[in-house]
Amino acid sequence: MDYTHLGTSGLKVSRIALGCMSFGDTSRGFSEWALDDDAAAPMFRQAVELGITFWDTANAYSDGHSEEIVGRAIKELATSRDEIVLATKVFMPITGTPGGLSRKAIMNAIDASLTRLGTDYIDLYQIHRWDPHTPVEETMEALHDVVKAGKVRYLGASSMWAWQFSKAQYTGRTRFVSMQNHYNLLNREEEREMLPLCADQGVGVLPWSPLARGRLARPWDSTTTRSESDVFGKTLYDDSDASIVAALAKVAAGRGVPMAQVAIAWLLSRPTVTSPIIGATKVAHLEDAVAALALELSDEEISALEAPYTPRPVSGFA
Repeated sequence: MDYTHLGTSGLKVSRIALGCMSFGDTSRGFSEWALDDDAAAPMFRQAVELGITFWDTANAYSDGHSEEIVGRAIKELATSRDEIVLATKVFMPITGTPGGLSRKAIMNAIDASLTRLGTDYIDLYQIHRWDPHTPVEETMEALHDVVKAGKVRYLGASSMWAWQFSKAQYTGRTRFVSMQNHYNLLNREEEREMLPLCADQGVGVLPWSPLARGRLARPWDSTTTRSESDVFGKTLYDDSDASIVAALAKVAAGRGVPMAQVAIAWLLSRPTVTSPIIGATKVAHLEDAVAALALELSDEEISALEAPYTPRPVSGFA
């Protein structure tokens, strides 16, 4: 495993992050493909064995159950809490809370997340989306206060417009060190504004859905249980992306490696990208991601992967 600092902060993270949205309780109405404690256990063990110490979840994943599973896994597998760089998020409504980024919402959410995670601090606390109904000054002051209270070590943000991120960054007394955004071979619109902004501000980039909900890991016309039931995922990509997947398949075949390795290697070659977030449901998913660290793509291969791309509407903010 390789390790690097998150942006220009002092926080060191593994270059592959374990995404924990796939872990939860199907009885809470999250998704039929969610993995409970027993099913998720092999992914956590594999992550530890591979040196993936950066784990990302959110209070909204499976209505809080993902945080509970992650907290139990840390207690079981880590010899100390400090071994894991733990990230979670705030904004989305969950049972009993309206969500948002008001002072009340943030103060309630941080304590609830700490309880579910079974820890007294979170390494990276991320706003899951922009809140248009709360003054940014109120949000950033509340986030500063949870840092000063020792409940949070660093702040991060997730998908929003670059002007919104810039406004928040220049408002807060504690600044964001990361941006978790929708970025992969099928959606490169962040290259226009957000990625240059992150580079200028020394902000690390943590792409979510680096394999485009699995679209970059298999032939375009194949399906999975998740792809058939993933309502949100169906809003992100369409048949116009098939040519990119075909180009990816050709490069992967030429290298003799899985498509997923090439897709992640492309992301890792981007100068602003710190750690792609891998939402593993099988141990092979993490193995492919880690193998991508050693896969150096040539300029010709990168050009072949990027050539079919055409501009498209920004997606993933909802």
